[in-house]
Amino acid sequence: MIGMLVAALLVAQAGQQQPPPQGGGAKGKVELLWLGQSAFRITTPGGKVIMVDPWLTKNPKTPQQYKDLDSMGKVDLILVTHAHGDHFGDSVELAKKNNAPLWGPAGMNQTLQTLKVLTPELAPRMNKGGTIEPLGPGIKITMVHAEHSSELAWTDPETKKAEVLVGGEPVGFIIQLENGFKIYHMGDTGLFGDMKMIGDRFKPDLLLIPIGGHFVLSPEDAAYATRELIKPKNAIPMHYGTIPQLKGTPEEYQRALGKTSTKVKVLQPGDKATF
Repeated sequence: MIGMLVAALLVAQAGQQQPPPQGGGAKGKVELLWLGQSAFRITTPGGKVIMVDPWLTKNPKTPQQYKDLDSMGKVDLILVTHAHGDHFGDSVELAKKNNAPLWGPAGMNQTLQTLKVLTPELAPRMNKGGTIEPLGPGIKITMVHAEHSSELAWTDPETKKAEVLVGGEPVGFIIQLENGFKIYHMGDTGLFGDMKMIGDRFKPDLLLIPIGGHFVLSPEDAAYATRELIKPKNAIPMHYGTIPQLKGTPEEYQRALGKTSTKVKVLQPGDKATF
């Protein structure tokens, strides 16, 4: 009898010593909130919040309730694929508001440091091929190639003169989360052969792929990249419908994709997806 009581006490104490479950998307899953164009808020299984290409306040497709930057909650990390305004967007304001580092092309971040827009701590530098763990062990960010451009349009706050500055080279990001789930955010890109290498090397669970055409992949080229080169488990189309030139649609992408093992999830701005 005494032995049974001791055993019960030990079990109870062990239960009390267990750490509380971490927050996350939906009960520890990966959660993505699409905010239009290429802007995503990613909530990791451990509860960290990563913003990618946060063009929100001037994005015609961002729902009104998300145009207030406070609506994003506490942001831990910001990733910017290139310096164009529809990706660079509100990244500086979010970095300052949350004291969160903004990681982007090395040339873009060097320009932000030189202009004294952000400190080196908030605009650290990395480059293609580099892998960082900015939120501690478990979350890895790898910068990969994208086929695009990256000019930084800037208005001098004193002279009011508009300038075009160095924005580095465009990139994509492989985002590996605590549970091993890998997201490939392609940024803006056209087709390039090494998409196959990226797919073979990283085997993404989720592909965030531009489909609008004109400035980025058309639905047909996006389908080819998905089916023949990258072969992800899941795909979410993005970067379409915000301006007249971005005519590509998810329906055209899915039709061009045809029969494939990739599961396509079509979102509307403001929709969430969990994995």
